[in-house]
Amino acid sequence: MKNTYVIGLMSGTSLDGVDIALCRFTNNPIEFDLIKAHTFPYPCGFKSKLEEAINLNGAELNKLHIELGELYGNMIISFIKTFSISKVDLIASHGHTIFHEPDKKITLQIGHPAYIAIRSGIPTVGDFRSADVFLDGQGAPLVPIGDKNLFSEYNNRVNLGGFANISYEKDNKTIAFDICPANIPLNLLAQEMGYSYDDEGSIAASGQIDKYLLDELSSLKYFSFPPPKSLGREWFDNEFLPIINKSESSIVNKIRTVTELIAMLVSSSLLDGNTIITGGGANNKFLIKRIKSISKNKIIIPSENIVNFKEAIIFAYLGFLRINNMPNTLSSVTGASKNHISGGLYLP
Repeated sequence: MKNTYVIGLMSGTSLDGVDIALCRFTNNPIEFDLIKAHTFPYPCGFKSKLEEAINLNGAELNKLHIELGELYGNMIISFIKTFSISKVDLIASHGHTIFHEPDKKITLQIGHPAYIAIRSGIPTVGDFRSADVFLDGQGAPLVPIGDKNLFSEYNNRVNLGGFANISYEKDNKTIAFDICPANIPLNLLAQEMGYSYDDEGSIAASGQIDKYLLDELSSLKYFSFPPPKSLGREWFDNEFLPIINKSESSIVNKIRTVTELIAMLVSSSLLDGNTIITGGGANNKFLIKRIKSISKNKIIIPSENIVNFKEAIIFAYLGFLRINNMPNTLSSVTGASKNHISGGLYLP
């Protein structure tokens, strides 16, 4: 069987860092091994650049697009040298999302894949969302085909990143959607207290639920929409965050209330069966405790590498499918007019 070595690169909306995972894939059947994985923090000042990117003009945003591509390329070079990696056939880069308004045919992930290819000397696939949006899809979520094919032993696959998302199979179709904001609001509130994040959910555990705030947040229209549906930072800033900001609750109680909201919405999204939970939020012990308390599912937290790098692994898989001319985006998930092969290929 032919082995293909692919680096997956993922930068999430919560800006925790850049996840890089080297995977080996085989055909017939498709199987994978995670060879090596590492998270690179953003250089000092770069995180704030990305946080403010939505306010840049066209020229400034294009400049940042190129700068981030160079940074990603340098990180990959460092990754290869640090771990003495001898073979990489392909890089698959999600990029960092700046705009995502699929109803307006707008989605933008920066970190120019052409620059990554040139800087690293390795063919690179990027821009995985645009084609789906132009096919009338949501352009998200993209990981469900990887969930389906690489993590099929689980009935529900939940990722707790900047947003919480889920995928599962129902009536012989893969269903997936963004559930709600997760680490984005929790991190923002923790930062108001001088912490980077709520470590293990200890702040939430010390707070009280504000029932009025919980009711107001849970009444947001998005949560009652059927899938396919997806969330972007614009929705969070315009719909979710103003409710948090106008609340007179203490920050501790806001964190407790948002944690409860996430647990409620995740639990209500699950099909019967077992559930794997990955992403940074899987390390939030109090949040996981609340999900286990509310849900009847068997909740499984996998190995640390799968928790932290599952999305990078799956983007590597999307790149593998792309260069093998196999569909990597599912219309049942995104609402696009057809299953299709997504991502642009750039050669060094």
